[in-house]
Amino acid sequence: MSQENEHVKVLIIGSGPAGYSAAIYASRAGLSPVLYTGGQPGGQLTITSDVENYPGYPEGIKGPEMMEDFRKQAERFGTQVRFGLASKVDFSKRPYHVEMDEKKTIIADTILISTGASAKWLGIESETRLNGKGVSACAVCDGFFFKGQDVAIVGAGDTACEEAIYLSNICSKVYMIVRKSEMKASQIMQNRVRNNPKIEILWNTETDEILGQEEVSGVRVMNNKTGEKLEIAISGFFVAIGHQPNTAIFKDFIHMDEAGYIMTIPGSTKTNIEGVFACGDAQDKIYRQAVTAAGTGCMAALDAERFLSQFENH
Repeated sequence: MSQENEHVKVLIIGSGPAGYSAAIYASRAGLSPVLYTGGQPGGQLTITSDVENYPGYPEGIKGPEMMEDFRKQAERFGTQVRFGLASKVDFSKRPYHVEMDEKKTIIADTILISTGASAKWLGIESETRLNGKGVSACAVCDGFFFKGQDVAIVGAGDTACEEAIYLSNICSKVYMIVRKSEMKASQIMQNRVRNNPKIEILWNTETDEILGQEEVSGVRVMNNKTGEKLEIAISGFFVAIGHQPNTAIFKDFIHMDEAGYIMTIPGSTKTNIEGVFACGDAQDKIYRQAVTAAGTGCMAALDAERFLSQFENH
């Protein structure tokens, strides 16, 4: 595979709440884990400005700061945190081989996958510029900051409907931007949205531009049937067009669902490969919260510890 090899007991791939929580538990168990951060050290929370729903931070905390706290705690117990991206894996036999940055191979007795998922974005300049300044891909995380204000949400699936309903409980008005003349969402979710007096659905509509300099002040939308443009005053803009799990590298070995989320044995973090565990958003398409990711990170470390102990006892 590559020139330089290193053998480790526990390799953790990814560095969000799941990866760092796994590292804290694994290092406290004396397993000397090595954690590689991946392409986005700290995961999705590093593009989240304020986190107010994670227990233990009564005043709230900035996402990047929180991940820094997680990292320090993992290192305090002996985790080696390294910058690097897994470029190739071979799970055909234990110990497993993982190539990092196409130049070094880690040979690991157990592997904890915590590569997370990335939100899908519209791909317009103003969305990137105003990310964290009124633009968000998580209504449950950030909706609270727009209490009593007007907001817009883009999407047409069940998640977009759920988030629109969630926002309608907090915000004064929710504009739902739907590209076609129908939704992909289940009928029951569509009915809930249509019957909600606070939600206005803009059919056949696309986002032309998110308005605002330092923060979101509005959105310019375009009717893709008539070409007519309309500016709407809002202070929050939510993107709910789906997430992409960062799991493609494992597809030849690990069982996944049609969307690419890793399938784990219910009640555990075990995958179809013995000694390979998955935690966080790479295997959770339902909750996708920092606190649930951290919980599965803890589970993965405990599962790995039990797995390793069966070899030491024989």
